[in-house]
Amino acid sequence: MTLKECFEKNGLSDLLDREKEEKLTALSKLLLEYNEKVNLTALKTEDEIYAKHLADCAFLVRYLRGGDLLDVGCGGGFPSLPVAILRPDVEVTAMDSTAKKLGFVRECSAALGLGNIKTLCGRAEELCRPPLRESFDAVTARAVAPLPALCELCLPYLKVGGAFYAMKTDMAELQTARRAAVLLGAAKAAADGYELICADGASLRCMMIFEKSKRTPDIYPRRYAQIKAKPL
Repeated sequence: MTLKECFEKNGLSDLLDREKEEKLTALSKLLLEYNEKVNLTALKTEDEIYAKHLADCAFLVRYLRGGDLLDVGCGGGFPSLPVAILRPDVEVTAMDSTAKKLGFVRECSAALGLGNIKTLCGRAEELCRPPLRESFDAVTARAVAPLPALCELCLPYLKVGGAFYAMKTDMAELQTARRAAVLLGAAKAAADGYELICADGASLRCMMIFEKSKRTPDIYPRRYAQIKAKPL
């Protein structure tokens, strides 16, 4: 299955033009090559990467309004890199605590000529201070932590009026984070479910969306040991 066929099956083909298709295909090849040196993904074939990394991350693009996006715990650059390719109007900051993973993000950015992505190395709970605090139009996280913990790590970076997009697989997880979201300034929360169609079948995905209506109290985020031991 080609990248174009994968996007067509998932209803995402309108996001592609020839240049974006070429860059996403090149990103897949770069990931497979780099993965031989540094373990970035368990996926071993282009078909898997097209669906489970690129198409999966592309769903986020439909929700973004533009502006500045922070990807917390970006790992090897997903969704940071696909978003930067598909939405050149979005300024992406890829944050992770592992320098080797961010090295891949920078290499890809240079190889693909992406001028709208930068990297930030450190832990989310430690970097959340001015000028980063409450400075982003959107924040996202994918496969990082349980939703209440993600809210505490991500919502403090978000401007009032912005949105946090948590990429998850279980719609029911939203209920576990409602109290945390309200405490952190996001009274409005919703979940959109959709199917990700892969070569080996379909699986459920969901986008958890939190709209920030007031500032986050200065005491958050706490140290990660506290976040983990006593979720909001």
